[in-house]
Amino acid sequence: MCWAGRMMLGTFSILLVLVHAAAACDFGPFPYRATGIVCRMTKPAALLCKLNKETAQVIQAAFRNAKFPNITGERSMRLLGRVAYGLTNIQVNDLSIERSQVELKEDNAIHIAIKNVTALFKGTLTYGYAGAWFLQLFHSVDFEIESSIDLQLSIKLMCQKDQVVPDASGCYLTFHKLTLHLQGDKQPGWLKQLFTDFISFTLKLVLKREVCKEINAVSQMLTNFILDLAADFVRDKDIIVDISLASDPVIKASYIESHHKGLVLYRNNSSVLSDSVFSPSLLTESRMLYFWFSEHSLSSLASAAFLDGQLVLNFTGEKLQELFEMEDTEVQRKAVQMVFQGTSYNDSVAKVWSLTQPQISPQPEGTVVRSLVAVEVSILPAGEEPLVALYMEKEITVTIQATYEEKKLILQPVDSRLVLWSLESCLFCPIFKSSIGSALTSLMNSKRLDLFDIINPEIITRKGYVIVQLDFGFPSHLLLHFLEKSW
Repeated sequence: MCWAGRMMLGTFSILLVLVHAAAACDFGPFPYRATGIVCRMTKPAALLCKLNKETAQVIQAAFRNAKFPNITGERSMRLLGRVAYGLTNIQVNDLSIERSQVELKEDNAIHIAIKNVTALFKGTLTYGYAGAWFLQLFHSVDFEIESSIDLQLSIKLMCQKDQVVPDASGCYLTFHKLTLHLQGDKQPGWLKQLFTDFISFTLKLVLKREVCKEINAVSQMLTNFILDLAADFVRDKDIIVDISLASDPVIKASYIESHHKGLVLYRNNSSVLSDSVFSPSLLTESRMLYFWFSEHSLSSLASAAFLDGQLVLNFTGEKLQELFEMEDTEVQRKAVQMVFQGTSYNDSVAKVWSLTQPQISPQPEGTVVRSLVAVEVSILPAGEEPLVALYMEKEITVTIQATYEEKKLILQPVDSRLVLWSLESCLFCPIFKSSIGSALTSLMNSKRLDLFDIINPEIITRKGYVIVQLDFGFPSHLLLHFLEKSW
């Protein structure tokens, strides 16, 4: 039930995906009706506590990877004639950021203030001048430029074809310090003062243009990265979940919220949702992240898994022994003796599968699962055909409560309304408690969910929907690794 948890990729990255969408997409007068999955990130927990470090790392990467062009200029000087200069091989060294601050504004944008970016620019200065008596002199010296900059970002997203396109053009640089040193000389001189006056204005324009261009490029890369990663997380072979936008994302002073269709696509067949019960009032603001799943999306996922032949479990050896001896009771021992007749677990196999499409119905007491389930236990004599020792099938209804602890999904049956004899309870309950939970955990970990620090997650079921709420820690090294590969 938390398969879509991968959509929470990274504080800075999540911001880029969940911001305002422009009116380029028309969702009609009742957009919530088509909402199958919702993601909400709150300001107090996510922005203030977690965003600063990741934002600083991304901005540092943008500065370091900006490609600064050569800067040229000239000016006429009395007595000296025309003075020309060029700055080449400009590189950034010793970059640091004092602090960053993030604010959600009612103008549907995220405002990021990066305070006191100190950077040392290095390169080569070539200059020359032609005197009034046709005297020409040309020189090249190494230079360093000490700078102190404040950076203001206003990030919005536009909606195109139900997908998000970032716009980080609201980028402003304020220079508090821009000091030129020639050949390591820290003392002012006429040459230094001359070229500082010439260069400062042009240099500021170039820095602003190139750094802001790089930040905009980074935001586009991150958006594509997150969308691709989220799409991969909710894809399993031929089963695809449509996470395109179902309505305009909402940005408030205290949270950001995005709405997704959540339709399940399986071999060119798609589910249809037009009566979603979602309302923003269903989610609160006390946790970092919230995911809302409609009953339609969850039930469609289960149906697609059934059609794809995935709702089949096989047990043998130690796993089979664990299944049958999970509870040491008289009923359990008699059931084991009756089925296996002393045959080793290593020479036996149990198969459990769903004969009909399971029905998923979230309720206040838990998620109710209904399906016709079959169990078959076979003995495997050496050199002989398998012998079916037990076969039974039963329409079952089980209410499950789900928790996520120590990076494992745990499914706990609340009740099991089985009216057949007690052997069914010996089989079905342990399967839900252990095997299915382990299988879903392995599926989620294959999508790298285990790399995140998920803190105190709660899975809340209500009539028609499921809410997953949690705090988390983002492995920022994954984000930086992606950026390094992209550059």
